[in-house]
Amino acid sequence: MIKNVLLIGVGGVGQVFVRKWDLLDPKPFSLHVASRRKSSCDAVRSKCTSPFDTYEVDANDVGAVAQLIKKTNADLVVNLALPYQDLSIMDACLQSGSHYLDTANYEPPDAAKFEYSWQWAYQERFKQAGLMAVLGCGFDPGMTNIYCAHALKHHFDSIETVDILDCNGGSHGHPFATNFNPEINIREITQRGRFFEDGEWKETDPLSVKIDFDFPGVGVRSAYLMYHEELESLALHLPGVQRIRFWMTFSESYLTHLKVLENVGMTRIDPVIHNGVEIIPIQFLKTLLPDPTSLAENYSGKTSIGCLISGVKDGEPKSIFIYNVCDHHECFLEVGSQAISYTTGVPALLGAVLMMDGSWNAPGVFNLEQLNPDPFMARIEKFGLPYKEIAHVALS
Repeated sequence: MIKNVLLIGVGGVGQVFVRKWDLLDPKPFSLHVASRRKSSCDAVRSKCTSPFDTYEVDANDVGAVAQLIKKTNADLVVNLALPYQDLSIMDACLQSGSHYLDTANYEPPDAAKFEYSWQWAYQERFKQAGLMAVLGCGFDPGMTNIYCAHALKHHFDSIETVDILDCNGGSHGHPFATNFNPEINIREITQRGRFFEDGEWKETDPLSVKIDFDFPGVGVRSAYLMYHEELESLALHLPGVQRIRFWMTFSESYLTHLKVLENVGMTRIDPVIHNGVEIIPIQFLKTLLPDPTSLAENYSGKTSIGCLISGVKDGEPKSIFIYNVCDHHECFLEVGSQAISYTTGVPALLGAVLMMDGSWNAPGVFNLEQLNPDPFMARIEKFGLPYKEIAHVALS
C-alpha cells in the first residue's frame, strides 16, 4: 500500500498536482515535494492549506534522488520534472525500492527523439524488483491511451483506426508563447510528422498535412498531422490496429512566429558560440518567452481533446469520439492554472491514487492502455475532467 508520495518538479503541471491534492478530502497519501529550487516548492506550499515537506534536489543526480526517496519513505515517485531526467529518476527508484509514474517519455537532451525504447528497457529490472512504473499518465499521452483501452473493452470487438485530436481553442494575449516548457514544446512541434499505417511507420514534412475538424466546445479549427509519443505504444498494444494518427491545432500567428524562429536558427538544439560563450539557441529562446505558469490568469477559451476511434462491434462498423472539454478560466479559478497544465496534472494525480489504492498494481513498466481503464474512467469526472462519448464519422 502506497502511503507516501514524492513529487519531483513544480512547473505548471507539478503545481496542478499539488493544488488538486490539497483539495482532496480525505488525503489519499502523504505528499513530499522536491524541485531544483526549494523556494519553488515553498511558493506552491504557500498557496495550499494542507501541510507537506519541501526539498531541493538535482533530478539528474541518481544518488541524491535515491537518498531523498529513502529520507521521505516514499513508496511512489511522481516525476513531473523534465523528460531528460526520466532515466535518472527511474534508476533512483530501483536503488531505493520505490514505484514510479511520469507524464512524458524520456528524451535525450542532444536529439529530438520522442520514443519509449529507453524506458521500456527497464521492464525486467522493475519486474524483478517487484516495482511498478507507469509511463505517460497525463492527457496526451495518458487520457488518450485510457480512452482507447476503454473503447476496446466496452465499445469494440476490434479497433481499426485511431485519430487523436488535440485543440487548444484558448487565448493568452501574448504574441507568441508555449503552454508548457518551451524547449520541449518547440522540439516536439518542429520534428517530422509520423504516423502508423498498415503495419509500418510513414513520415511527412513538419506540419505539412492538415484537416479541418469541428471540435466540441470550440468549433472548426485546422489541425496538423504530427508525431506524438502515444502513437508508438498504442501501435504496439492495440491488437490489429490499421492506422493511428495524431493531430494538433495551431493558430496562424503561432505558426508564423515559429517559422521565423526556425529560419533564424533560434529553435536549434545544438550549441553555438555567442561572444565567446557556448549557448544552445532554443534554451536562450526559453529565457525570452513567457513562463507557461504566468499565462493562466489571463487565459480564456477552452481545450478540446479526444480520440476518434473506428472499428467493428458485433460484425458491424462503428465509430465514436471520446473527448474532454476544459475551460482555461475555470482551471485558474480552481487551482491557479491554465487548462494545458490542468489536463496533464489531474490524470497524474488520479494515476497516483490508483497506484496507491491497488487498482493499478503489477510489477514492470506499463503504458496506460495496458492497464484496466475502468477505475480511471469511473473517477476522472470527480477529479475535474469529465468525458463524453458520441457517435462520429471516422476520418478518411
